[in-house]
Amino acid sequence: MELLQSSKEFKTFIPRESGPVTSSREDEILKEVRNSPNPKIKVAVCDLDGTLRGKYIHKDKFFSTLQGGFGLCNVVFGWDIGDQAYDACDFTSWNTGFPDATANLDLLTMRKVPWDNDVCFFLGDFDSDICPRTILRRVKAEAAALGLSASFGQEFEWFNFRENTEELSERDFRKPRHLTPGMFGYSILRMAHNREFFNEIYDLLDRFRVPIEGLHTESGPGVLEAAILHADVLESADRAILFKTAVKEIGIRHGIMPTFMAKFNEKLPGCSGHLHQSLWKDGKNLFFDGGRENNMSPVMESYIAGLLQCLPHILPMYAPTVNSYKRLVQGAWAPTTLTWGIDNRTTAARALPISPKSARIELRVVGADANPYLAHAASLASGLYGVKNKLRLTVPRSRGNGYLDTGNGVLPRNLSEATARMKDSRLARELFGDTFVDHFTYTRDWEWNLHQKAVTDWEHRSYFESI
Repeated sequence: MELLQSSKEFKTFIPRESGPVTSSREDEILKEVRNSPNPKIKVAVCDLDGTLRGKYIHKDKFFSTLQGGFGLCNVVFGWDIGDQAYDACDFTSWNTGFPDATANLDLLTMRKVPWDNDVCFFLGDFDSDICPRTILRRVKAEAAALGLSASFGQEFEWFNFRENTEELSERDFRKPRHLTPGMFGYSILRMAHNREFFNEIYDLLDRFRVPIEGLHTESGPGVLEAAILHADVLESADRAILFKTAVKEIGIRHGIMPTFMAKFNEKLPGCSGHLHQSLWKDGKNLFFDGGRENNMSPVMESYIAGLLQCLPHILPMYAPTVNSYKRLVQGAWAPTTLTWGIDNRTTAARALPISPKSARIELRVVGADANPYLAHAASLASGLYGVKNKLRLTVPRSRGNGYLDTGNGVLPRNLSEATARMKDSRLARELFGDTFVDHFTYTRDWEWNLHQKAVTDWEHRSYFESI
């Protein structure tokens, strides 16, 4: 069962040859753009690391892109998070001359950026087997072919610092100043500190069409947590990537620097990007069955079985950096075992069969540093794998400390192990195809090798004087 078929089988949002063919909603959007007093349009695509890459274009240029897309150097998939070009990349390299690739805008993603003069903003993607948003669109299409729709909602935890890029980079990002001191989870008092920043996150993001279901302080100095309102799986990923970028841009307005590193400090909790998810058909939540034990339907059980079976084969899609694996340690509110439980926060998959409307699964492996498109795609593809193959949930339910339930296996310990597992996995290739797996694992190996060459502060402390 290969979820990602040839890209030729998937039509783009705007036909290339015949000019723009739009729905009534898209017609309304185009009219709104024409009437906007701001002559600029902001466009962006997501790279493999989950960073938005984009530019401003003139309004006239925007309308000309509706027929043929807009050009963006394909190096966005040929360099790392620090803009260092990969040595050997089949997709693009110095040997290809780094030509432009055609990005196609999705008109339905239009938003006005309230902190940037209400400039019209659009997300786009490429007709490419390695484009994260395109990969998610294809997994969504696989669900639709089965008559299913997926509802997702992502949560984020992140640290905030009273810093700016210039000053912190001069100090080599050492000892950033926490926005607030102390371990104040769910603190009403700490919400009163930096109230303008806190309120702008909530209010401006709502105007930006990224509605927040809940926002509060989390345990840790200057840590916040936000739950984004659930939506269709593609819309959910769009909201998630825009949330992270928006929080950083809003922070700049207040002299605050957020970070979505999975593990900022070994002595403090990590930062998650938990994914809540459910499958629906004809308006019915397929995860709930009030006539069965614990209200868990066979579909929910098969979905969980798919999540757990696929998880060790595609872990880099949830935990993509060297730092990701510093979070996945025992007793740190992040899972380390291939486990599931009902309302159990020590397991990889937390089942919440609460009611016909809210029954869902929370995948707790995902870190705040994950690319939302790849994390959503990996989770939905894994769940569908379980449903299509009618996998039985044979893994015993964890009723206590899931860290001790190692009978079904444990997660790879670092990025190198996880990448090697994915590279050699037939299951990963069945789900996402050779092109993506080869390219993505190459980029993760690249990151690991750069890390291996780096000399760290720990090495200075341990060896500088003693050896």
